[in-house]
Amino acid sequence: MESSSQRIDVQQSRESVTNSNAVNGFIGSVGNTPLIYLETLSELTGCKIYGKAEFQNPGGSVKDRAAVSILQDAEKKGRIKPGGTVVEGTAGNTGIGLAHVCRARGYKCVIFMPNTQSQEKINLLRMLGAEVYPVPAVPYEDPLNYNHQAKEYAEKLENAIWTDQFDNTANAYAHYISTGPEIWEQTKGEIDGFVCATGTGGTLAGVGKYLKERSNGRTQIWLADPSGSVLYEYVTSGGNLIERSGSSVTEGIGQGRVTSNLGTFVNDLTGALHIPDEKAISMLYQLLDTEGLYVGSSSAVNVVAAVELAQKLGKGSKVVTILCDGAYRYQSRLFSKKWLESNGLGHAIPDSLKKYAVLD
Repeated sequence: MESSSQRIDVQQSRESVTNSNAVNGFIGSVGNTPLIYLETLSELTGCKIYGKAEFQNPGGSVKDRAAVSILQDAEKKGRIKPGGTVVEGTAGNTGIGLAHVCRARGYKCVIFMPNTQSQEKINLLRMLGAEVYPVPAVPYEDPLNYNHQAKEYAEKLENAIWTDQFDNTANAYAHYISTGPEIWEQTKGEIDGFVCATGTGGTLAGVGKYLKERSNGRTQIWLADPSGSVLYEYVTSGGNLIERSGSSVTEGIGQGRVTSNLGTFVNDLTGALHIPDEKAISMLYQLLDTEGLYVGSSSAVNVVAAVELAQKLGKGSKVVTILCDGAYRYQSRLFSKKWLESNGLGHAIPDSLKKYAVLD
């Protein structure tokens, strides 16, 4: 049994954390990530290209910000009570962030995800205590889409919420109040362009809205879009939503619709860039070789887009993008010669960099 002196020691310990420069737990450690100057790419383009190191969030990805914001918003509105269940449909990273936050806040976590996602993500979710249900990857319009299954599951439970990351605008708000201001401060307001890919649309919309407002419209905001997504065509055509076709090996980005998060800003985008898988894979290996950065393919898509945007803006321009997560969540695919070749991407690795594809 705990003695009174032990209880006092615990209380004093908590007070010392509160009164020091330490942060309070997992939630307090989300955000304030470094801005990395990508030296080699900057020198090649004659521009200044930066990556926001979101892989340094405690849960390993940019999605930690959305996970914290969505759950805090639900608690504030009384939508969930202590001991409740949090349910989400996710390609992985938001689920991982939610699983961490649920552990910290005492909630049960249930995740529905497309069965096309990497085994590393599934394993990590389960190690974090989440229940994981991989389901067939079908379009959003299909009632068996993982998002709809998550919603239906939550509706059957008491004291449970479906966090609805795609259309819950607490997601975009997280980036409006944190990621955007951090980038503005880290660049001292000297930023000509921001570009990133979108899955839920939260990062692009939240950061884009903040930077556009703060710069009085001077900072250009661009969308990076992989194959299999309709958003590039939507933006460049002035709002025509075509039928989705094709696919990408990059997980968690690309869309067949305009989500509510993206909808808060999509009409204010400056433009969009289409980034094929071949360019992303090549960049992923280049970043490892020249910058020592071991990042996932969505980060590589973003960096390719940042280089292209910098070239559009001209010499001396300053462009920021998002380094979403690390490659360790995809290593059995992205660094497997067999997997890359089976997806027609073996040729995308520059010959001098094939030494990094060490997995059979």
